[in-house]
Amino acid sequence: MPKIKTNRSARKRFLTRASDIKRKNANKSHLLTSRAKKRKRHLKKTGNVSEADLPRVKKLIPYRKIK
Repeated sequence: MPKIKTNRSARKRFLTRASDIKRKNANKSHLLTSRAKKRKRHLKKTGNVSEADLPRVKKLIPYRKIK
């Protein structure tokens, strides 16, 4: 049985921890002058991948240990 290839963009995009998968927030790349300081500050933090998206992300990163 051949090995499954890991999706390279997913490998760079998601951080895996023992219990969950982390992701970065969107809307933090350009046109930041029109956004409030509080909003930009909160966008710095990472969030968890939602429960609905977990099966798709796990398929893209097959060899990461995720509970």
